[in-house]
Amino acid sequence: QVRLVESGGGLVQPGGSLRLSCAASGFTFSSYGMAWYRQAPGKERELVASISSAGSWTNYVDSMKGRFTISRDNAKNMVYLQMNSLKPEDTAVYYCNVKILGRTYWGQGTQVTVSS
Repeated sequence: QVRLVESGGGLVQPGGSLRLSCAASGFTFSSYGMAWYRQAPGKERELVASISSAGSWTNYVDSMKGRFTISRDNAKNMVYLQMNSLKPEDTAVYYCNVKILGRTYWGQGTQVTVSS
């Protein structure tokens, strides 16, 4: 079955960096685009960034452009989110996402807290 496992979250000071990882299994990873979403307390889940199946195309929400970088390693079935210049408003649970044949799959999420 499809499984997505996020890791790499934690507590970081404003201006700091974190690299999130998502390990994917149960499907042909190299055939599907992947995405990162996040959900802050009391807010709806929102798209952060997405990447095409081969990694040749990426898309970012405007507020993350220039600070976040999504990437993938199809040999390892991994997708990453490098987050730099973190702000308190980036505090959220970050989720890995894939859509396969009309069905959406989520990981369990990893908490990112940006605070001094």
